[in-house]
Amino acid sequence: MREATVYIHFPWCLEKCPYCDFVSYKAERPAIPSEAYADAVIAEFDARAATIGEGLDERRFISIFVGGGTPSLWAIESLGRVLNRLRERLTFVADAEVTVECNPSSLTEDHARALRSIGVNRLSVGVQSLDDNELRFLGRLHDAQGAIDALDAARAAGFSRLSGDLIYALPSQAHDASLPMAGRLLDLGLTHLSAYQLTIEPGTRFGELAKRGRLPLADEGASADAFLALDAFVESRGLRHYEVSNFAVPGQESRHNVGYWRGLEYLALGCGAYGYWRMEAQGNPSHGLRYRNEVIAEKYMHSARTMVPGVPFIDDDSARTTTVSVEALDGETLVKERIMLGLRLADGFDVTAAAQDLCVPIVTRERERAVAKMVSRGRLVEEDSRWRVPKDKWLLVDGTAAELF
Repeated sequence: MREATVYIHFPWCLEKCPYCDFVSYKAERPAIPSEAYADAVIAEFDARAATIGEGLDERRFISIFVGGGTPSLWAIESLGRVLNRLRERLTFVADAEVTVECNPSSLTEDHARALRSIGVNRLSVGVQSLDDNELRFLGRLHDAQGAIDALDAARAAGFSRLSGDLIYALPSQAHDASLPMAGRLLDLGLTHLSAYQLTIEPGTRFGELAKRGRLPLADEGASADAFLALDAFVESRGLRHYEVSNFAVPGQESRHNVGYWRGLEYLALGCGAYGYWRMEAQGNPSHGLRYRNEVIAEKYMHSARTMVPGVPFIDDDSARTTTVSVEALDGETLVKERIMLGLRLADGFDVTAAAQDLCVPIVTRERERAVAKMVSRGRLVEEDSRWRVPKDKWLLVDGTAAELF
């Protein structure tokens, strides 16, 4: 059975962070329609299950990831109904990973215990920083102590699988400023750390400020130094730098995210969610579809409630589906994505296995030449049928992948 994952998007936050370009909307907790949103997600799932049909029965699901937004604002009973419906219909592996993203401002010990009671076994906590000035700059609602209290609460509730996000290379930040913060987080019991450089996206508040020249930015050299310093420090604490932006205690890697980097299918549900599903097209198993759901929450919920079971992913009548865009993915497109994502992993990816999975040749004459050039420059390692980027060239990984397209 082919492995797959489920992603559920929850679009509400108590405050929209100035750097965030995800689909999210500011709402006070009493105004969040938890029950109605759960109804909509279940309705969408049932309709998509009817469309995919036997294909769902041919998959075994390894993870559920509830992202946002701030999913820790979703009422427990409502989220529990969604998870139960997925378990009723889908085949999950015995130790399936179920992750919920949480913000420190909405994570208490009681809430963490309630999440455990509905089968959540992993939390991803949006710490971002343990410096109060940096947290204010980032527009976060919590302070450093609030983040520490949230992680303590999660551990007290029995969570042994804990991930935290950390943003590094902030303006005017010394290259090693994130190291004591990373150390403190590991002392608090984190088994997984996601470390991201602050990126400025168009359409965000930070994007508008940067366009007007009113936002201080770290230069590329400082960002590179911060990346290398963090790599050395976190690995010295026993975590493995298993993907460009992620560290984990061995065995505690994010199975859901590794699924993305391995090219697994992901059934996506909820407002603004992106999904990817492999479809048979004239006997070609490499064919796939990437779809996106309606991004306005009220429109999404209305469309989900009126969604016709079994309606195709592509439909001219938008009233029959939550899908607002569909991209057909041919074999060569999937090969390029497999290269781009697979090279982000420390172990790289098995070229022969990927070609067999996609039923498309990967090692073409042109690609052989490109691989030889990258190997000669030290930017790629070729071991048997596996391609990987050496860690000292990870900062160039996107460019290396593009050379192999």
